Amino acid sequence: MNQNITIIQIFHWYTSNDGQWWNTCTEHAKDLAERGITHVYLPPAYKSAWGNSEPGYSVYDLYDLGEFDQKGTVRTKYGTKEEYLNCINEFHKNNVAVIADIVLNHKQGGDEKESFLAKPVHLENRNDFTGEPIMIESFTKFNFPGRKGKYSKFEWNHLAFTGVDEEKDGNKVIYSIQNEYGDKWEDVMEEEFGNYDYLMGADIEYRNESVREEVINWGKWYVETTGIDGFRMDAVKHISPSFIKQWIVALKEHFDKPFFVFSEYWQGNVDALIKYLDVTENVTQLLDAPLHYNFYEASLQGNEYDLRTIFDGTLLQQRPEMTITFVENHDTQPLQSLESPIEFWFKPLAYAIILLRQQGIPLVFYPCIYGACYSEEKDGTMHEINLDKVAEMDILLNCRKDLAYGEQTDYFDHPNCVGWVRHGVEEKENSGCAVLISNGDDGFKEMEVGKQHAGKVYIDCTQNIAEEITINKNGVGNFLVKEKSVSVWIIKNS
Repeated sequence: MNQNITIIQIFHWYTSNDGQWWNTCTEHAKDLAERGITHVYLPPAYKSAWGNSEPGYSVYDLYDLGEFDQKGTVRTKYGTKEEYLNCINEFHKNNVAVIADIVLNHKQGGDEKESFLAKPVHLENRNDFTGEPIMIESFTKFNFPGRKGKYSKFEWNHLAFTGVDEEKDGNKVIYSIQNEYGDKWEDVMEEEFGNYDYLMGADIEYRNESVREEVINWGKWYVETTGIDGFRMDAVKHISPSFIKQWIVALKEHFDKPFFVFSEYWQGNVDALIKYLDVTENVTQLLDAPLHYNFYEASLQGNEYDLRTIFDGTLLQQRPEMTITFVENHDTQPLQSLESPIEFWFKPLAYAIILLRQQGIPLVFYPCIYGACYSEEKDGTMHEINLDKVAEMDILLNCRKDLAYGEQTDYFDHPNCVGWVRHGVEEKENSGCAVLISNGDDGFKEMEVGKQHAGKVYIDCTQNIAEEITINKNGVGNFLVKEKSVSVWIIKNS
């Protein structure tokens, strides 16, 4: 029987920019494999418009993995190309698959300005043009002088973009580029701001067939060069869904193998996520942002939150087979644009939910295992942020690796105390567990683990409860949990 899939996001937004991150990840490979991590999701590996001071989400050159002297540096924020490839190889040696973070929505840091026709649009309704076409100048020509045509001679210009933003009289102005591919934005599914094709920088024009061909060719080069096993697709709600489908299918067909693909469509409304899955014909799984927001609200509300509703309005509830669950990530951590950090007391409960249940594939955030601290200025104030390790993570990960298998029975019958049983499988001796969480007072619940376990002794492997529980002749135990905590009950000596 295959081991449960468990992914780790092995970075956070404020990871050090000293160029040592690929080496740090390499050092973690054996440890993570032993903890039960099966897939590691690495940050964007290519050159940022801001050189080595920012992550690769501000995409400059997709082909520069820390190889060329561009934007004032050879290495990226995380290190050199050689170190990146060595990192991937080390994870492969430890039987951990590698997922690459792919940003295909925009480019920034153009090398030369161009003049072209563009229409200004209303910031709150991108379909509303606020003026007639005018000639503007913008950095939309990318010729990558440091790379000098190695790997690809494709030069990006304004015909490869749908829009740009510029500062005018101290204000941000978004322009829709008027070109042969249309005088409006591309059709995307997200209707926020009228049309959310444009996010930032120079927005890529996927109605241009040469652009589609170039990005598909880059994908093939990237897989051949790095040997990665899958992709995390960034900001897909801003990209033509037809191209996302085309890109993924093209790579799967070219290499004649499956890739593990999941995408970020950041939307709190689950209906939008389901619609996207339908339109793209399930070529990618999606991050469950609605579940994250449920965790966030539950952590803020304490015992006023009804735990029976924790899955309401989530992708996990409606399309579990297409769901990547997570508690926090680099976008939700303190000082980021989508800041919504889970209160620390609730993190063990949330991680128990994503790690020990049958539905969904969990994505673990690096700081919850190793901790993180950083300093950052925001609004004129320097902030010192500490993201502490979650003490229960080792136990929860081990339970997922060794015990959390088999069918699931839910006991979601109390607003402040809920639980479930995983009944185990024959292939894994003593597998199965009984999980109880409370967001209020100490709690208890009778749960059936099965008559085959009659007379067996169960212990709380989190050590929150010291008592041992003996299963009665009907296979039922009276399981306990302390206030605002999680207890994971397993067969003693399992």
